[in-house]
Amino acid sequence: MKPGSKLKSTVCDTEVMVIKAADGEVACGGAPMVDEKPADGGSPDPAFAEGTLLGKRYVDANDTIELLCVKPGDGSLSLDGVALTTKDAKPLPSSD
Repeated sequence: MKPGSKLKSTVCDTEVMVIKAADGEVACGGAPMVDEKPADGGSPDPAFAEGTLLGKRYVDANDTIELLCVKPGDGSLSLDGVALTTKDAKPLPSSD
């Protein structure tokens, strides 16, 4: 996995672009993400079925990985079984 690559979920419609790469297994809906979506899918694990939002960036607690959602779906993103969270927007500087 390297920055700029796309990953697709095997259990829902989610697709992400890697912004910052890290070691570990990226999963969506509890199933590993792949480069090419297989013809037969499944359904997301209920523990990882929060969904993804278009245009949102997802990061881990240590900010070692960053994924941009380019197609939303029903599954939640995780790295090595730990759920990723949406990245907060940086505040704009004041214009005094």
